[in-house]
Amino acid sequence: MTQSVVVQVGQCGNQVGSRFWDLALREHAAVNKKGIYDEALSSFFRNVDTRSGDNGPDIYKGKICSLKARALLIDMEEGVVNEILQGPLRDVFDSKQLITDVSGSGNNWAVGHKIYGCQYRENIVEKLRKTAEHCDCLQCFFIIHSMGGGTGSGLGTFVLNLLEEEFPEVYRFVTSVYPSGEDDVVTSPYNSVLAMKELNEHADCVLPIENESLFEIVNKIHQMINSGKLGSTVKQNSLVTSSAGSAKMLHEKPFDAMNNIVANLLLNLT
Repeated sequence: MTQSVVVQVGQCGNQVGSRFWDLALREHAAVNKKGIYDEALSSFFRNVDTRSGDNGPDIYKGKICSLKARALLIDMEEGVVNEILQGPLRDVFDSKQLITDVSGSGNNWAVGHKIYGCQYRENIVEKLRKTAEHCDCLQCFFIIHSMGGGTGSGLGTFVLNLLEEEFPEVYRFVTSVYPSGEDDVVTSPYNSVLAMKELNEHADCVLPIENESLFEIVNKIHQMINSGKLGSTVKQNSLVTSSAGSAKMLHEKPFDAMNNIVANLLLNLT
């Protein structure tokens, strides 16, 4: 069995990552009716015996006991990570596999890459190694981040460099969300250019996602819902269309709908 580790960096990375884990769990539940811990689940989840506490031993066969995501959550602000830890997926994440700060990176690539990167380097390496220790055959790392924000672009590419140094034989797949031309953050184009250089040098594969394209896709789905034509193109209960299996959610949380699309791309990739 091979395993993959997901590294979520910054606000965008953690929001998309949260949707990815939710969709992955629901997709497995739809086909794994007996609740057996199988090879497919092992790719992204540990099965932990929590009867003696959260640090119980891994269970490699049999019934699902408590699933823990093979993930590391990083953000230099606490808001999104705290929201995840208070949400329905809180038990999926190991509380020791989190790295947060309170100040943020100020939409500045250099702050994320040069300042926070150096400050948290040892902590990041330690947690990456800890996650890797629970894998029988670590195949790849998936980094999810944005190119426009300071933490996503700066610290995200710093983590990418670390992965090449610490795990040179393990593939590095990166999902990068690019800002649109209408982005109101004046530094986002510069952050993207600086991050692009790092991706070019250190990533094995990059899945580029453009914010404006996501927005257009969501708008088209809105139009199909309103016209009653959604079923002819996309199933209404498809994971692409909503975060809760209901097309109504699109009208309430369009940002979640955009995250769903990226999460589905990742699911299809894996």
